[in-house]
Amino acid sequence: MNPFVAELIGTMLLIYLGNGVVAGVLLKNSKSEGAGWLVICIGWALAVVFAIYLAGPISGAHLNPAVTIGLAAVGKFPWQQVPTYIIAQILGAIIGATLVFLHYFPHWKKTEDAGLKLAIFCTAPAERVPFWNLFSEFMGTFVLMLGLSALGANKFADGLNPLVVGALIISIGTSLGGTTGWAINPARDFGPRIAHALLPIPGKGGSDWAYSWIPILGPILGGVAGTVFYSVFWG
Repeated sequence: MNPFVAELIGTMLLIYLGNGVVAGVLLKNSKSEGAGWLVICIGWALAVVFAIYLAGPISGAHLNPAVTIGLAAVGKFPWQQVPTYIIAQILGAIIGATLVFLHYFPHWKKTEDAGLKLAIFCTAPAERVPFWNLFSEFMGTFVLMLGLSALGANKFADGLNPLVVGALIISIGTSLGGTTGWAINPARDFGPRIAHALLPIPGKGGSDWAYSWIPILGPILGGVAGTVFYSVFWG
């Protein structure tokens, strides 16, 4: 096992479980249909937890270009490895989204709303106002990296760190995620959006590429800002 493979498989698991809970809540005739926002937040948090347990010992479980770039910005990760990690994360996200498509295969035809199908793969704003949508993604990822930096400075019992990260994800999702669906991870949005464009999903509609730059740029800027902020004030 090497870091590239660990990041790829870890991100694949993250998206398979994370987008999987969204599919379960949104697709017709799923047993969890209509379970709601809190179930999605908890499902995503647990996806992060188990992906970290899987990839952490090998790659540090970045699973997110905003994490990789944020750490590199403060000298905690070598810049020369950044492209390798990001490529692995995006490829893993594409594979994970494809697995979600296959897992729920009979349900796509029964779901008529193309917007719901797209929401399973990638984010969209509740109110489409680009500046504020960008601000939401910036701040959500700022809090993510501020929290991750703080968690790294505290000592927990062996094996508990991923669980605490999961609690951070639930906090961000429930408190800040209602505006844009909280991508806070460019690979989490970009990879599945590519999968949505390529997969033969019945009645899927467009992939909303006009919005796609926001869940890429916002998290990258917010991730760097959050990491630098912590580094400046806490060292």
